[in-house]
Amino acid sequence: MFFKLFLLFTVVPVLELYLLIKIGTAIGVFETIMVVIITGIIGAWLARREGFHVLMSINRSLGRGEVPARKLVEGLLVFIGGTLLLTPGFLTDIIGFSFLIPVFRNIMVTIMIDHFKRSVKKGNVHFTVFRGEEKHPFSDGKVIDASDYSDDGEK
Repeated sequence: MFFKLFLLFTVVPVLELYLLIKIGTAIGVFETIMVVIITGIIGAWLARREGFHVLMSINRSLGRGEVPARKLVEGLLVFIGGTLLLTPGFLTDIIGFSFLIPVFRNIMVTIMIDHFKRSVKKGNVHFTVFRGEEKHPFSDGKVIDASDYSDDGEK
């Protein structure tokens, strides 16, 4: 895990800096700065819009008494995508936009859910429900099995 974090915090910034210098040399410094600013503005607008859509979908699911598992993962990706778009750089912008565009986000959500299901089946992920004197309002004290739920969070 340390090695992955090391790569994330060293290789990604170096790649971003390299791309900024190369693109700045090709199209000009002012133009490169403007592209970074414009992608940040568009990214903030898109993150707000998509975040609102996901939040409304979560509210509808909860109103019907459904578990909005898929939409919660989408919400996480929208948050990460918006954060990446506010980070200056071209590589992070590409990844950030892919998390905010619904078609690409749905592909990523499916991949993440499949990965999570495989981890549960391998026994790498465990769920624990703590029982105390006071009953938790969202749990009936039973252990939750993720394989009981479909891809959209429905039982």
